[in-house]
Amino acid sequence: MSTSTTRPVLIYDGDCGFCCKWIDRWKQTTGDAVDYMPSEKAAALYPDIPATEFDRSVQLVLPDGTRRSGAAAVLEITAAHEPLARLALAAHTHFTPFRAASEAAYAFVASRRRLFSLATACLWGRSATRPTYALSNTLFLRALALVFLIAFLSFAVQSEGLIGSRGILPFPQLLENVAAQNGSDRFLLVPTLLWLFPSDTGLRTLEILGIAASLIALAGILQPLCFFILWATMLSLVSVGQDFYNFQWDALLLECGFLAVFLSPWSLRPRWLSPDPPRLARFVAVALLFRLMFCSGVLKLVSGDPHWADLSALEFHFFTQPLPSPAAWFAHHAPPDLLRAACAGMFVIELLLPFAFFLPRVPRTAAALATIALQAGIALTGNYAYFNLLTAALCLLLLDDTFWKSNARPAGIFVTAWIRRPVCSLLLALSIVPLFLAWRYIPAPLAPLSQAYSLAAPLRTVNSYGLFAVMTTTRRELTIEGSADGIHWKPYTLRWKPGPPDRPLPLVAPHQPRLDWQLWFAALGRIETTPWLQALLLNLLEGNPHVLTLFESNPFPDSPPKRIRILADTYTFSDPIDRERTGAIWKSEPAAIHCPPVGLKND
Repeated sequence: MSTSTTRPVLIYDGDCGFCCKWIDRWKQTTGDAVDYMPSEKAAALYPDIPATEFDRSVQLVLPDGTRRSGAAAVLEITAAHEPLARLALAAHTHFTPFRAASEAAYAFVASRRRLFSLATACLWGRSATRPTYALSNTLFLRALALVFLIAFLSFAVQSEGLIGSRGILPFPQLLENVAAQNGSDRFLLVPTLLWLFPSDTGLRTLEILGIAASLIALAGILQPLCFFILWATMLSLVSVGQDFYNFQWDALLLECGFLAVFLSPWSLRPRWLSPDPPRLARFVAVALLFRLMFCSGVLKLVSGDPHWADLSALEFHFFTQPLPSPAAWFAHHAPPDLLRAACAGMFVIELLLPFAFFLPRVPRTAAALATIALQAGIALTGNYAYFNLLTAALCLLLLDDTFWKSNARPAGIFVTAWIRRPVCSLLLALSIVPLFLAWRYIPAPLAPLSQAYSLAAPLRTVNSYGLFAVMTTTRRELTIEGSADGIHWKPYTLRWKPGPPDRPLPLVAPHQPRLDWQLWFAALGRIETTPWLQALLLNLLEGNPHVLTLFESNPFPDSPPKRIRILADTYTFSDPIDRERTGAIWKSEPAAIHCPPVGLKND
């Protein structure tokens, strides 16, 4: 390396592996603004610096001949490139206690280089260079576009029967009621583009627009615009989806979609590799993943459910979850000690490992892989739509380019910083509120922030998360039956929910059959407190063809039934002996009549 009279020169111990690792990181930070020289070469060029000084600390020679050493030297070269280093340099210059503390810390580390070299290897691995996330960001954006595509396609095949103008919960009727009761406030309370086109044609147009924007985003074209369209379109559907679009993965998809506007680069042509994302935008996305995982663990603890406390929850989870997968039966019959160990491992991943999301490369990578493994286990044993895929996609943002052995650094243009930084900062501030909500406590100083969080809630850009806070220990399965004479009854069979005991368990994710899911929730309550279920029965009595498409078949193809009822049976998994003997996956016992026979007034 050559010296320069116009640039500072940082002199370091070239024989020290620990020093060389951190010099590589500082080179990455300062670029061509600083020259770096090992002390073995610098000794002849700078004879006025004693050899003991080279051994004690790094030496910085400024163009005017001024010399700095130790913490002052490090802060001097990084201050021009790092805001925190700039603040630290100011404190070092003007605040004597900070100067003394920082120099003492530097001396402590310098005198124990072997120990800190080991620590560096454990935390950063072979290289301590600043991580970049170009490939991970590319994979995340493609995965997110794919999830949006799945979500729109999944909803398009069932939206007409769920919330269409002749569906179970017609959205035009919802908009009419909201408009009548709230006037101009309706646009904030129910933010949807369907205010402009409150018809089935408008609903179908939004679905087609979402599918098209997903495909364009998958190609890497105009991704910021595409993700904004995807967020606005999905928000429009979720806002009018009522009970059928009120799942946590819908909220998570909206939050990810909004953040993707700031993570994605502008490009008019298809491109495979995205550039390294803006640091603040990526940090907000990682904070979202932290909130998702950590709050899920906290809510299980603060719920007071004894089955989470004694680690027995998985003895019930696999057969009581909404839509068990084929592997759920085998997981349920695993040894109890193994299930308790898996539950404990889940708590470690949800409560402890999220803090590693903000640590250096090695623990961060381990936490990402463990979280992905947890999501894979959940997806293997249950059908949770696109929740697990979306969570795993967020984990990709924890894996830097070193993990992928990728060195490409394409240039890119993102949403302008004067928009990106204040918006991301606001999202980060608002995300503090749901962290406290998980503990069911909001400190008084956060009251204004909590009010802002409530005002922004309809936009669903910052949300609370936490699945299965209270474990259900029994399974009540609802069966809807119709009758033409009040004596002979025929069941309305859904495609995916458990039905006959010998019916195979489905593998339907990432598609979400939303009526099948909602019937699981309906079994936890009463018919009197489930208006959408009452509306479903009315539509079946009227023979509504749009609603009947949600079922596997119509048991009354010629004319609607005169009477309809709902039976509730208790379902548990069969034991291995019974399954081998009968082939039945479930054991069922009559439990109650969830809804007695009802009919239309004229009948």
